[in-house]
Amino acid sequence: MASAYSAFMVTGGSIANVGSQIFAKRSGKSLIDYDIALLSEPCMLLGVSCGVICNLMFPEWLITMIFAVFLAFCTFKTCKSGVSFWKLESEGGRINGCLKMENEEAGESTKMPLLSVDEGKFEIPLMKLGMLVLIWFSFFILYLLRGNRYGQGIIDIEACGTGYWIISFIQIPLAIIFTTWILRCRKSLNNTAAEQEREGEATNHLYGELFIPVMTLLAGVLGGVFGIGGGMLISPLLLQIGIKPQVTAATCSFMVLFSSTMSAVQYLFLGMENVNGAVIYAAVCFTASLVGLTLVQRAIIKHGRASLIVFSVGTVMALSTVLITSFGAVNVWKDYNSGESMGFKTPC
Repeated sequence: MASAYSAFMVTGGSIANVGSQIFAKRSGKSLIDYDIALLSEPCMLLGVSCGVICNLMFPEWLITMIFAVFLAFCTFKTCKSGVSFWKLESEGGRINGCLKMENEEAGESTKMPLLSVDEGKFEIPLMKLGMLVLIWFSFFILYLLRGNRYGQGIIDIEACGTGYWIISFIQIPLAIIFTTWILRCRKSLNNTAAEQEREGEATNHLYGELFIPVMTLLAGVLGGVFGIGGGMLISPLLLQIGIKPQVTAATCSFMVLFSSTMSAVQYLFLGMENVNGAVIYAAVCFTASLVGLTLVQRAIIKHGRASLIVFSVGTVMALSTVLITSFGAVNVWKDYNSGESMGFKTPC
C-alpha cells in the first residue's frame, strides 16, 4: 500500500515539474534532454514492471533493507557531485570577476552571469515526444491485455497462468526492439555537426551506448519496488556522466513522469485499494512541487549556483533514507510481533 501511494505522489510531483520546465531553456536549448529520456524509457518501463511484481513478492523487511542501502549510496554520490559542481561554479565566478575588472579598466561594462538566459524562440521536439508516448502506450496495452492479479482485464485470462506470463515476458523483446531502434536513429542523427556539438552528450563512447539503458533498467526495477519513480536513482547517474544540474533535474522529472504513471497504472490493475486517498496525496505533492520549484529557481537566480539543485536533492534523499528506514523498521517489528508472515509471497 505504501509503495502504491508513493507512485501516485511521485506522479503528482513530476507533473508539476514537467509542466514548469518543459518550456524552460538554457543557452538556447531545452532543459529536458529528450535524447536521454528516449534512450532510457523502454528499459525503465520494463524495469518498473518487474519492480512492481517484486514488490508484491518481497517481504517488507527486504524492501526496507534494499531501499536503505541504495538510497544511502545515491545520497553519497549526489552530495559528492554537488561539491564538485560548487567548486566549478566558484572557479567560474572568480574568472568572471577577473574579466569584469579587466573590462572596467578598459572602459567596458560587459557582464557574464553564471546562468545565461536566452530569449530566442524554442520549440518542443514533437517527433521525439511522439516516440516517447508511443513507447509508453505500447507497454500500457500489454498491461491492459494482461489484467490484474485477480484475472480482471480486457480479455479473459487466468491470473498468473501461461497467458499471463507470456504477455508479461513480451515486454523484454519489446524493450530491446525499441532501444535498438532508438540507438540506430541516434547513429544517423550523430552524423550531423549539431548533434556532435551537443553539450553533455549522454551516450559518450567512454561509457558505451548501453550504459544508460542498463542503468535505467536497474533504476526502473528499484523504482517499481519502492514506488519512487526511479528519479532518485537516475539523478546521480546523470550527474556522474557530466550532465548539468539543471538539465539533470528537468530530464529526471520528465523521465519519472513516464515511469511513475506506469507504476500507478499497474498498481491500479493489480487491485490497489483506497484510490481516492492516493489521488489526494498526489494533488498535495503537485502543489508542494510547484512551491519548491519556485523557491529553488529564485535561489539559483539570486546566488548564480545551479549546484543548489544537487544539494537540495541530496538533502531530500538523506532525510528519506533516515525516515523511511526508521518507519520501515518499526513496521517490520510490528509485523513480526503480530505473527504475520515474514517470507516471500506469490504475485497473485
